[in-house]
Amino acid sequence: MSVGKLYRARGGEFVATVNYKLYDESATGWWGEFTLTEYMRISDGDGYMIELEDERKGKCSLKKKVNKAVSGVPPLYYYRFRGSGSFK
Repeated sequence: MSVGKLYRARGGEFVATVNYKLYDESATGWWGEFTLTEYMRISDGDGYMIELEDERKGKCSLKKKVNKAVSGVPPLYYYRFRGSGSFK
């Protein structure tokens, strides 16, 4: 897995460091999954920007995958991120 950063889309406020896997990238959209590097609660929905390891950024929406968690206490959940267009 690669290391990236998650920001709020408005204002660019840093949210968390993530371990991510980008599964598909095309001219019309892209998607992947990540886990947070430390436990915290983040909400699903739009309003996020992910920065990949190669410093490309893109606005995305998040959805927590409740049936898929990394074992541990507290659990670190997987999140699916999805964006449209291409990275900048």
